[in-house]
Amino acid sequence: MRGRRKPSAAPLPQRRGVDAVRVRLPEDPAGVWASVGEHLAARFGGAVGVERVAAMLDEGRFVDADGRPVGGDEPYAAGRSLWFHRDFAPEEPVPFPVGVVHRDAHVVIADKPHFLATTPRGRHITETAVARLRRELELPALQPAHRLDRLTAGLVLFVVRPEERGAYQRLFRDRLVRKEYEAVAPYDPELVLPRTVRSRIVKERGVLAAREEPGEANSESRIELLEHRGGLGRYRLSPATGRTHQLRVHMNALGLPILHDPLYPVVEAEGAPDEWERPLQLLARALEFTDPVSGEPHRFTSGLRLSAWPRG
Repeated sequence: MRGRRKPSAAPLPQRRGVDAVRVRLPEDPAGVWASVGEHLAARFGGAVGVERVAAMLDEGRFVDADGRPVGGDEPYAAGRSLWFHRDFAPEEPVPFPVGVVHRDAHVVIADKPHFLATTPRGRHITETAVARLRRELELPALQPAHRLDRLTAGLVLFVVRPEERGAYQRLFRDRLVRKEYEAVAPYDPELVLPRTVRSRIVKERGVLAAREEPGEANSESRIELLEHRGGLGRYRLSPATGRTHQLRVHMNALGLPILHDPLYPVVEAEGAPDEWERPLQLLARALEFTDPVSGEPHRFTSGLRLSAWPRG
C-alpha cells in the first residue's frame, strides 16, 4: 500500500492566527466543470453566494501552490490544490485571557478560559485558544493535541513542532494521559459516592446535546465528592474515556447537572448570547503524563478556579 502523500505547505501566511483553507479539486468524470470558477461557484456559492466567489477570484484571493492568484476562467484540473483565506465574520471577543501554565521546546500547556473554543469551528474562528496563542506567543505552527469544550475551562496541551504532534495525540488516543476535572453541582446526601459511571453515549451531528442509550458502554467516569455546603457540592471527575460532553452527561444522569449547564438537563435556546457571569462550572484541573519526546514525567495543574465555589 502506498503511503499518503504529504500535503503541500500553504503558500499564504496565517491571518490573525488562522491558517489558509486548502481546496483540492476533485475528480470530475462527467466533465461538469469546464473552469476553476465554475467549480468554486458550485462548491461555495451556496454558503457565501456566487457573486462573492466571483469577487474573491477577481481580487486574487485564491492562489495556487506557488502563491500565484488563480483566475476563474482557468481550465479545471482534477487534483490541483488551491488556497484562500475565508472572510472572518465579526466575533464578540471573549473577555478573559489564555493563561500559560508551562512552555518548553515541545509543548505549551494553556489555561483556557470559559467560553473560548479550542480550535476554529462554526462561528468561532479568530476567537479561539489556538489562534490567540499563535499570535500572542508568536508560534504560528502551534497545534492542539486534543480539544476541550468551548464552555469548559482549564488545561489544554498544545504542540510546538508539527512533526511531534502525532506523538502527543497518541497519548490521548491510547489513554496514557490522566485527566482530572473539578465541577460544582447540586449535593444529594442520598447518593453514594465515589462511584464509577459507565454508559453508552451517542452524539449526533447537528444535535446540540449528547444522549445515553442502551448498549455496550463506550464511556467511563469516576465521580467523587470533595466537599459540600449550601446545597452544592464540589466534585472531582476522572474520565477514563473522552466522549463528547461525557462528564456533563454522566453528572446529569446521576441527578447532579453541573451548575449553569445550558444543555443538561434542558437545552436552552440555540444562539443565545454568552453570559460571562454564569460560566459552566466545569474545570479541567490537572493533566498527568510521561512526555513522549523528552521522556520526562509531567503533572500540570490549572491556576483557574470555579466562581461558584469561592475560596475560604
